Amino acid sequence: MNILVLNCGSSSIKYQLINIIDKRLFAKGIVEKVGLKGSFLKHEKENGDIVKLEGEIIDHQIGIEYLLGVLISKEHGCLTNLSEIDAVGHRMVHGGELFKESSLITEATIKNFKACIPLAPLHNPANLKGVQAMQYLLPEVPQVAVFDTAFHQTMPARAYMYAIPYSLYKKYGIRRYGFHGTSHYYVARRACEILGISMESVKIITCHLGNGASMAAIKNGRSIDTSMGLTPVEGLIMGTRSGDMDLGVLTFVMEKEELNIAVANTLINKHSGMLGITGVSSDMREIEKESEAGNARATLGLDMFRYRIKKYIGSFTAALGGLDLLIFTGGIGENDPVTRESCCTEMEYMGLEFDPQKNAGVRGKEMLLSKPGSRVKVMTIPTNEELVIAEHTYRIVSG
Repeated sequence: MNILVLNCGSSSIKYQLINIIDKRLFAKGIVEKVGLKGSFLKHEKENGDIVKLEGEIIDHQIGIEYLLGVLISKEHGCLTNLSEIDAVGHRMVHGGELFKESSLITEATIKNFKACIPLAPLHNPANLKGVQAMQYLLPEVPQVAVFDTAFHQTMPARAYMYAIPYSLYKKYGIRRYGFHGTSHYYVARRACEILGISMESVKIITCHLGNGASMAAIKNGRSIDTSMGLTPVEGLIMGTRSGDMDLGVLTFVMEKEELNIAVANTLINKHSGMLGITGVSSDMREIEKESEAGNARATLGLDMFRYRIKKYIGSFTAALGGLDLLIFTGGIGENDPVTRESCCTEMEYMGLEFDPQKNAGVRGKEMLLSKPGSRVKVMTIPTNEELVIAEHTYRIVSG
C-alpha cells in the first residue's frame, strides 16, 4: 500500500511517499515559499538524487498539484499514475481534547478539527488546507489525520492542568496538550525494539531537541507528562521560543515597552530563545562556533539550553518514579555530541553512566551511548514521524 504523507505549514508542504508494507521510501521533498515570491519544490528520489524545481505556487492546492505531478513525471517520478496512491496521511498539529488518537477524515472530523483552530491558529488552518486540496485533487482516496497532541492525551489531570480558575479550562480548554507526539512515540518504540524490551515495562524520557524542542515522560508505554503546554512556547529553551518563564516577566515587559498582545506573542515566539539570549542565531551550529571563538553570550545560551534539559530529566525521573531509558532525537539530539554529553554528566547518582567515547562523533545514528554497566540506558535514535503517520494511516484505512 502506497501512502502519501503530507505536513502542511503556513508556507510549506513537506511530503513523503511510503510503501507501508515493506517500509520503502519512494520519494520525499518539500514545497517552500507557498504564496510567496521565489517558491520552489525540492524533490529527492529513492536513489538519493535531488532536483529543485522553481515555479509560481500561489496556494497549497497548487503546491500539492505540483508535487503530485512530479511523483508521476517520467524524469523525476516513481509512480505510473496517481491511482497508485492508496491513502493520504496528514500531520495535524492540534487535536485538543476532541482527538485522542488518529482519525479517518470525514466531514465530522473536519468540523471537530476546525473547533480546535483557536488552540493553534497558525498551524491548524494550514493543515486543513492540505486536507481540502487532496479532497479536490484525489476525492476517492481516503485520508487520515494524525495529531501531534494525541500521544499526550494519556497524561493525568495533575500533569495537564494549570493553576488558573477552573472555569477557564472548561470554557476555553486551557490546559497542557504537548506536541511532537509522533516523534516521542516513535523513538521510544524504536529504542525498545533495539534493546529487545517491552515499551510497556520501562520508564522512558525522550528528548526531541531541535529548533522546536520538547521532552516527554513515558511510563508503561503512555505519556504521563511533557514539557510543552497549551502552545509550543512552554518548556525547554528553543531556537526562538522562550520556554518556561515567569508570567510576570511578560506582563512587566508589555507594560514597560507598551506592547500589544500581537507584538508580545511575536516576542516570545520569534525573538526569544537562543536567538534572544545570544544575539547570534537560532541555529545551534552557529552558536557553538561563536562560543568556541570566545563569545560569552553564545556560551551562556548553550549553558542555559543544556541546563534546562538536565533539569527536566531530573523532574521527569521523579514523576516516573525512576528511569530506565533516556533517548535523544531531533536535529540537535541526533547530531550534537556535546549537548548530549553535557546533559548526561554527573548523573551517576541515578544510575546513569554515560560513555563519552561512544558518544563522540555520533551523528544521525541509532546508538547506545551508556556504559555496559549503566542501569539507565542512554540512546540516540533518529526520529521518523512520517513513518508513524503512514502506519496509523494504513491501520485506519485497512480496518
